[in-house]
Amino acid sequence: MSDTTAAVAAKAPAKKGGAGLNIAIGASAVVTAIGIALWAVQMSGGMVQTAMRNLDSWGLYITSFMFFVGLSAGGLIISSVPKAFGLKGFGGISKVAVMTSVAATVAAIGLVVVDMGQPFRVWELFVYSNLGSPLMWDIIVLMVYLILSCVYLWAQIAAEKGKVSHAALRVISVVALVCAVMVHSVTAWIFGLQQSHEMWHTALLAPWFVSSALVCGTGLVICAAVALRAAGYLKWEQENLVKLAKLLAVFLLVDLYFFGCDLLTEGFPAASGAETVAMLVSGPLAPFFWGEVILSVLAIVICVVPSLRTTPMMVAAGLFAIAAIFCKRVQLLVGGFQVPNLDYPAAMTPFTVTDWEGNMATAYEGLVYWPTPLEFGVALGVVALGFLVFFLGLKLLPLKPAGDK
Repeated sequence: MSDTTAAVAAKAPAKKGGAGLNIAIGASAVVTAIGIALWAVQMSGGMVQTAMRNLDSWGLYITSFMFFVGLSAGGLIISSVPKAFGLKGFGGISKVAVMTSVAATVAAIGLVVVDMGQPFRVWELFVYSNLGSPLMWDIIVLMVYLILSCVYLWAQIAAEKGKVSHAALRVISVVALVCAVMVHSVTAWIFGLQQSHEMWHTALLAPWFVSSALVCGTGLVICAAVALRAAGYLKWEQENLVKLAKLLAVFLLVDLYFFGCDLLTEGFPAASGAETVAMLVSGPLAPFFWGEVILSVLAIVICVVPSLRTTPMMVAAGLFAIAAIFCKRVQLLVGGFQVPNLDYPAAMTPFTVTDWEGNMATAYEGLVYWPTPLEFGVALGVVALGFLVFFLGLKLLPLKPAGDK
């Protein structure tokens, strides 16, 4: 009788996790469907329904695109580095980390698609492609990255079954690591090679993007692994969580160092860059600037103080890190448009007005971009698609560690 009770108890977490996973899949599918419906509304009425205009030509969609590319690169790096260099991993969460990478990449690509006014003309990008454009580089590297992430995940599953050698897996992990660094570097070059925007034109942008990817990717892996452990999906030792938390603190410190270097270079000469720094520190983007700084510091304190490294607090640190990087993305994209690089008289048309129902007298009042409800809805639908891919991966693929049944 006791054996039967023990068997039932052992199976209970799996059943609970299975039911919860089905609910998560259903909820994600519903939100994705709503997002698709709102996207259809956007396409039927045109991009004028968004808050994007001539002087704010990119908005929530591209901000979120940068953010999700970072999430995807960070997850793949966390998975591939131990295998590439023959190091001890983080307790068998490698496949889960790669699955987060695949899901985040799908969301990133989806955000680019909804940002296009005519997505059904995407084929023209390839027929009339300009290989000298960083935008084309990013399209190519994203496709390669998604394919490689799927191949890397398959290789890990096959290696556990003895169908792929460890040497081959190590080679694939090295290639995946290089590709993860490249995908974020190329994304950074889309902005960094724009000489006409004060906030973007810096050689520091590519390494800064990579460090940010490591921050939010590590935070995402921490949150995902703890949630899956709580749901009974996998076993995960607390020491592995502490190792990732310490790593997160290091990545955050490096990212803040890059941030400080960039601000000093921008603001010290008291040239046009000083205007950008003032806009961040005390201007309209100050909430995002100080939000990034405060959230990063809080996450670092939690990760380095032993008494604070409880499971809930380390999950909070991961969420703080993710939120801090999103604040950084908002600063970067929105801030880059706030110092207009066009001659005002020539640029003044009704479509330059942030409030499209305004008039010429208010053309440059409230220039700081804020998304419309439609943009929020469409973006939420794409994010839900990423979650749907992740949850389906958990349900359909053997992502548990080999010894964790």
